[in-house]
Parts: sequence; structure tokens; C-alpha cells
Amino acid sequence: MTLQDLLTQATERLAAAPLAFGHGTSNARDEAAWLVLWQLGLPLDCDLDALAAHAVTEAQSQAVQSLITRRIETRQPAAYLTREAWLQGVPFYVDERTIVPRSFIAELIAEGGFDAWLSESTREVLDLCTGNGSLAVLAAMAWPDVHVLAADLSADALAVARINVDKHELEDRIDLVESDGMQACPGPYDLILCNPPYVNAQSMSALPPEYQAEPVLALAGGADGMDFIRQLLRDAPSRLSPQGVLVLEIGNERPFFEAAFPQLEAVWLSTSAGDDQVLLLTAESLLAPASLPAPAP
Repeated sequence: MTLQDLLTQATERLAAAPLAFGHGTSNARDEAAWLVLWQLGLPLDCDLDALAAHAVTEAQSQAVQSLITRRIETRQPAAYLTREAWLQGVPFYVDERTIVPRSFIAELIAEGGFDAWLSESTREVLDLCTGNGSLAVLAAMAWPDVHVLAADLSADALAVARINVDKHELEDRIDLVESDGMQACPGPYDLILCNPPYVNAQSMSALPPEYQAEPVLALAGGADGMDFIRQLLRDAPSRLSPQGVLVLEIGNERPFFEAAFPQLEAVWLSTSAGDDQVLLLTAESLLAPASLPAPAP
């Protein structure tokens, strides 16, 4: 059997199963390539065409088929099976204690999507709802002069974040803190990054098993998805420096966000998923009287 044979079989099995993708891949072919290469110990960025005729032993084939079976039968995200997720080409450890990292803020950091709002005086960064610490790590990599505070309500998530901070040898520049919202984050911060729980109740009830496998605490945002964000926008003005900015991910919840904050002047940032996934708020806009949130439904 060749690598191509094995990849074809894995793709067909994944495509035929009632699976949901979205935790690093968007289709059966890409997920099959990820799992096959990982199980064989091959680089995930290798040239599959060049390795198509690579011989695979019976033991290797059985190991791959077993992994594909686990993916199908457990409906767990592939990253939980491999204990690894990649974001902007950077590897991160992940397990069931945190959601699988997939924030569009990561690509904005890598591509300078909001650098125009930063300056040479940008030094203190808060990564709120840090999860496995991936955004904190990417921010520290992107801006060598900043100090990052990575905060999360979950002690379990922070334990995973510690693994990633140490993995990338950034313990001198990233501190971790357990915090309910911004309670343990006094500031001031020049930049706040936040990928919070924002999934509305109706969407939560319809999530496929792959997403239900993730911690509810990191996903559920209440009836309209804005519960955490309401408190965040109340607290953020007192935690931002005068020229500070908040970069906030809200996924597919823009209609709920605009209903909750109808007068707020947000800058919508372009990502590969469109112009309605991530927004930017300046300290000035958050201090405007009209920025107060509408009552929760």
C-alpha cells in the first residue's frame, strides 16, 4: 500500500461519515491528510504529491485506520486526538480542557490587520479568555517589545496555556492569571485581545458533537451570545490606556452585537471569513455615553 492509497481510503471514510469539520480543517480530504501524516510521523506541510508512492507498512496502515475510526466513532475534533493544533503555522498543545484554537484574530496579528491602531508605545497586552494561550503566544511573537497577560476563568485552560507558553519559551514575556472577566486584570492595557464565549443559546443547542466536545464555558454566551461581552464593554474603558484598543471576535453574532450595542462605533476588520467576525473598539469610542449596552433580552 502507498501513502496515496492510505490517504484515499481515509478521505472516503471521513467523507462518508456524519462528521462536522471546522477545527483546523474544513473538509474530509484535508482532515484525512492531517491524521494520516500525523500518525505516520510525517511533517504536516510535506509535499503529498512527492510522497504519493511512499510505501506504507501493514502496521502503519492499521494504526491510521484505527485513528480514523476513533475520529468517526467519538466525534471528537481531530486536534483532541493528536493533542496538537496549528494556528498561523505555529504548533500548540491542546486537549479537552480548552477549545481548539481557531480565532481569526490570529490571522490579523500575523498580517498586521490592526497595526495601524498600535504604536511604538504599545507595551502592555491583555489576552482575555486565553484558552490554550495561542493568541498570547502569537502576540508575543509578533511584537517582541510587548508584555502579555493571558487571563482565563478556567484553571484547567490556564494549565494548558502554561504548556504552550513554556513550549515556545515565552515565560519571561507572558504571565498567566485566573480571572473572572477582567476582575484580576487591573491594567492599563494598550491592547486587549478577546475571543470570548459568544455563541447564542439557539446556536448552542444545534451544535454538532465535535463542538459539544469542547468546554461549554468557552462557547456559551447566553440568550443572544452577548452576556460576557456586556460586562467586558463595561469594564474595558477603565482598563485601557488613553490610546488603547480592544480587538474582539464575535463569530457569526454581528446582528446580536449590533442589537445589544446599537450606538457603538465599531471598526469591522477584514478576515478570511469576511468583514463581520472581528471588530475593533478604541478607548475613546468605549468612553462615549452612547456606548452603553442595551438591556439583555
